[in-house]
Amino acid sequence: MPMSPRRRLPAGRPPLLAALLTLALTLCVLPSATADEPPPAPSATQAAYDQQRCGNQSGSVLLTFDDWPYDHVERATQVGAYLHSQGIRAAFFLINEYAAQYPRVAQELRRQGHWVGNHTYSHPHLPGLTEEAARREIRDGVRSTLFRPPYGAYGPRETRIASGLGSRVCTWTVDTRDWEERNGRFPDVATLRERVRNAPAADLRGGVVLGHLFTNYPDAVPGIVDDLRAGGYRLCRNTGPTTPMIPNPLPC
Repeated sequence: MPMSPRRRLPAGRPPLLAALLTLALTLCVLPSATADEPPPAPSATQAAYDQQRCGNQSGSVLLTFDDWPYDHVERATQVGAYLHSQGIRAAFFLINEYAAQYPRVAQELRRQGHWVGNHTYSHPHLPGLTEEAARREIRDGVRSTLFRPPYGAYGPRETRIASGLGSRVCTWTVDTRDWEERNGRFPDVATLRERVRNAPAADLRGGVVLGHLFTNYPDAVPGIVDDLRAGGYRLCRNTGPTTPMIPNPLPC
């Protein structure tokens, strides 16, 4: 809005008083000096939570493992021990129907410095369940503040339920598709390494790689780690034991 024209002062006003009145009128019509200044940029902790990146704002790659090692229970802690020896922290999303029978697995993974997340109780397709059944599956999963929906299938309802139970949805940016069988066989180690190595840089930096504990993915991990490092990527740093309370943003 244009400024109002300055008033004419009556004759005979003292000069000092006239100057003060002029200044007061000017200040009344001038816009605030800070009105048009842009708001301060949000800090890293204020950035919007990215479900695909699980709150990973570090630029490092987070390796993740889903489900359960059905044929060899110790497989999870063995790959966890390897990653620990390399100074790498990963995230394991376990099905609690099995993890509850072998509580030492989650305990050892956390002791090794890895995050352990909730992958529901029995791995159903959540959008096909009633609200009560979906809530029960999420509630009865491994206790954690990170929740990965089975098959990556979720919507606003599942996000709301998880949030109400104190969890954040965590999916992925790079899918190794290690679970896709062909002629009754999972993809081999070389194929899985190639898929991660050829993933877009934007999906790897600050991204999340998905694989499973019952496929060839755990066997491919040492090669994947070598390939990522050779490509100039950093992996999430292992800084010691963890708890079910996984921070946001992720301290990678």
